Amino acid sequence: MYLHLGNDVTIRTRDLIGIFDLDTSTISRDTQDFLKRCEAADLVTNVSRDLPKSFVLCRYNGAIQLFISAISSSTLKKRANITAAIAAKRDTGGA
Repeated sequence: MYLHLGNDVTIRTRDLIGIFDLDTSTISRDTQDFLKRCEAADLVTNVSRDLPKSFVLCRYNGAIQLFISAISSSTLKKRANITAAIAAKRDTGGA
């Protein structure tokens, strides 16, 4: 299944590592350093035309990719949970 991150960008949910709120997670110096290293390594894709609210960490073909999104982390988490529930129903043959 897929998760829409904004501006016509989707990721496969099986590639998803984590969804993080920019306001609360960037308080940590470690997270700030991690984001800087990702940006320096050209691993960051900004899919936000508006004020960024979250970042999404993925592993695609063995490589780390980080997406900056204007969609809140809580909304993205809800979407991911809905997608997972649909996939689980499909896999178990539920209606």
